[in-house]
Amino acid sequence: MAAQPDTPLDDLMMAMDVVDTLRHEEGQVARELKADERDAAMVERLRKVYAAQGIEVPDHILKAGVEDLKRDRFVYAPPAAGFQRTLAMIYISRSTWSKWLAGLAAVLVVAITAWYMLVALPQQRAEAALAARLEALPQTYADLVDRIDTLTENTEIEAEAQRLADDGKIALTDGKNEAAFKAENGLRDLAGKLAEVFEVQIISREGVPTGITRIPDANQDAENHYIVVEAIDPDGNVLERDIVSEENGKTVRVDKWGQRVSDTIYNAVRRDKVDDGIVQKGMLGQKLRGELDITWRSGVQEGAITEW
Repeated sequence: MAAQPDTPLDDLMMAMDVVDTLRHEEGQVARELKADERDAAMVERLRKVYAAQGIEVPDHILKAGVEDLKRDRFVYAPPAAGFQRTLAMIYISRSTWSKWLAGLAAVLVVAITAWYMLVALPQQRAEAALAARLEALPQTYADLVDRIDTLTENTEIEAEAQRLADDGKIALTDGKNEAAFKAENGLRDLAGKLAEVFEVQIISREGVPTGITRIPDANQDAENHYIVVEAIDPDGNVLERDIVSEENGKTVRVDKWGQRVSDTIYNAVRRDKVDDGIVQKGMLGQKLRGELDITWRSGVQEGAITEW
């Protein structure tokens, strides 16, 4: 079958223009005429429109334009919605959404990096440090017990150290980490106290009272006497100590405190200071290596104060 010759380009362009003109004229013609008269009226109106413009259009093109209008030829119809159309629209708009996607990806990278550096990594390090410390605890117990044994010959102190180590091992086996660390701290504290060496000396410098007298609330007819003292290590450094005040029961870490003494010591220290402004017998007690308690001069009593 022989193919039909192609429509000349000029005729095609003219037909398109006719259809476009018809779209503007169709509404008015439809209102004025009946359906069976409309086609002829459209052709006639188109002839006049183009004649007014000095354009002569053949009747077959005008009639073809009317027919094309009926078939909606030369009208763009968007493709139906579907998966392929969706993909095409996504591809077309890629320059817009790709920028947002890149920005979102950058924000996510920053957020994830920050979370890892600030949360995950410190947590991992803390967990690793905890595991290493727990693993080393049995040997730590043994080392501390050996150190305490070398510091003292007091069997009661040595037995206390071994008890702390045993309690720590049991807690470690039971997974009670807090109790295991508490046992370690107890051993370290015990070893530290045994290693301490210092003298408790009476303070006789300007600005600090040497002696203090208190009337206890429980007995208004009595007087408690205190000598103000400080702990001095072999290098001459003043040490801080945890002192329990007998006035309020609070433990305070101080570098000087008032130690309760008998009337005899209190009066002797006062006479010593009045003599030349200096306390000659300045040592009130001594803490020796390997011992837990201070060895006091005769007449020193239990009890201390931290404020005056």
